[in-house]
Amino acid sequence: MTVSQTLSSAQLNKRIFSVVIFTFFCYLSIGLPLAVLPGYVHNTLGYSSFIAGLIISLQYFATLISRPQAGRYADLLGPKKVVRVGLLLCGASGLFTVLAMLFSTQPPISLLLLAVGRVLLGFGESLTATSSILWGINMVGSTQSARVISWNGVATYLAMAIGAPLGVMLNQAFNIAGFALLIMLMAAVGFWLASQRSDVNVTVGERIPFSRVFSRIWIFGFCLGLGTVGFGTIATFITLYFSSHQWQGAAFSLTLFSLGFIMVRLVFSSAIPRLGGARVALVSFAVEALGLLIIWQSGSVWLVDLGAFLTGIGFSLVFPALGVEAIRQVAPQSQGSALGLYSAFLDFGLGITGPLAGLMIGHWGVDAIYLAASAVVALACLLTARLRPASVRQN
Repeated sequence: MTVSQTLSSAQLNKRIFSVVIFTFFCYLSIGLPLAVLPGYVHNTLGYSSFIAGLIISLQYFATLISRPQAGRYADLLGPKKVVRVGLLLCGASGLFTVLAMLFSTQPPISLLLLAVGRVLLGFGESLTATSSILWGINMVGSTQSARVISWNGVATYLAMAIGAPLGVMLNQAFNIAGFALLIMLMAAVGFWLASQRSDVNVTVGERIPFSRVFSRIWIFGFCLGLGTVGFGTIATFITLYFSSHQWQGAAFSLTLFSLGFIMVRLVFSSAIPRLGGARVALVSFAVEALGLLIIWQSGSVWLVDLGAFLTGIGFSLVFPALGVEAIRQVAPQSQGSALGLYSAFLDFGLGITGPLAGLMIGHWGVDAIYLAASAVVALACLLTARLRPASVRQN
């Protein structure tokens, strides 16, 4: 009997929770500065909105280039070792953020220190998040991949939901050093907890080359990257959107996005094994595109909140739905590489969203980026509609 057959649902979840806590620490470290750093770069240091978006996107680009190797390291060395290194890098990003604050009167130096911190955080994210998923899958069995990925996503966006408003509050009370020191503390606690967990055996067997892994999973990752644009525009520019309309409550919209995301993960994650990942992704993209359209046409705060909530609902199951389909394309000994490559499309989507949306804002205003994001997500919906029949035949 497999592990998943001998354990109850509660026991499976307990095993999964013991490792997705590291994902929570990682993404809380990402969420804390998310609503603060663009304003710090733009208002305190005096740089343009494009530079502010680029600083945020540096983390995503760093994650993008390191994510495939993170999966490979997890395959070769085991996820426990890789998670601990990732947490240390997250902590180092907090240290560089503190140093950036100390040099706030010298904008070029402060910006450079922030950039280094964002790059380290991106490396830390790729190592921690990818390896935590693989750690969980190896603990409960590949038949529970959707469960592991779903709970990992709950940890991710619960952390983001808490992190955005908490980061704003800590910044108001203690400046950016407040959340930066918390990032360092979480890294230390997470490293200690990871050291206490038992590792899993590395799967032995022939590992196919990256090029073959890529050729098998790229279409799933491409659709994921397109769908990620909606999240990227909300997470990075919703504060500027509210400011352009002279409204208050941007952090609450971010929280509603995350609440919608978490609610769907908790209630409907079982739909993926029942209905198939491609079918679930198709419906998810349609709801996400609708939410972004509502934000674009909003004339009041409550409509923006509704749009953010629907976008969170729509985006919620995209990653696990397409991720389950992606890792089915490879053998267990190459699943870390598949996860890394697949996740890299998410990072690429987030990475290009910041600077491209920043350029659009300069030409057409903040509102336009939500119309563009809706169109991109609609394209993902169309591609997934073409993907679904092939996925059904394969299954």
